[in-house]
Amino acid sequence: MSGDQPYAEHEGAVLLLLLLAGLVAVVWLTVRAVTGLVRARRRGTTLLGPAAVLAWDAAVGMYTWGLLHLFFFDDHAQAEACAKAVDGRVTGYEPTFVPLHFGCRTGDGRVTEAVVPSYLNPATLLLGICALVLTWLVIAHHKKGTHT
Repeated sequence: MSGDQPYAEHEGAVLLLLLLAGLVAVVWLTVRAVTGLVRARRRGTTLLGPAAVLAWDAAVGMYTWGLLHLFFFDDHAQAEACAKAVDGRVTGYEPTFVPLHFGCRTGDGRVTEAVVPSYLNPATLLLGICALVLTWLVIAHHKKGTHT
């Protein structure tokens, strides 16, 4: 963020594209996970693959949930949220996409989160780590099965 744009916001086009991609991905991953669970149950095979897809689904869904918070906050709502979050004059905004953040900067340099729920980034990180571990287990299981 440059000094001449202290009240910079998330780029609208990027926000909209990420939101649409997230919504499509959540629907696709949910369908894929449910069909994978049904197939694995019928065949009596491991549930690691569908579990990995569910974990990715949850991580993408959590991030998309945060994007929805940003999408529905207009300029007035952002200003109100910042006014409630800080005790003092707001001198600017500090938005980021990774981690998902909409910070309100005060005159003394403090930045306080005002729009994105505090649980969102830790939950997204935890779900992403679970998804990576499960994906690694699926790959290891698949390699083990092909070499025996």
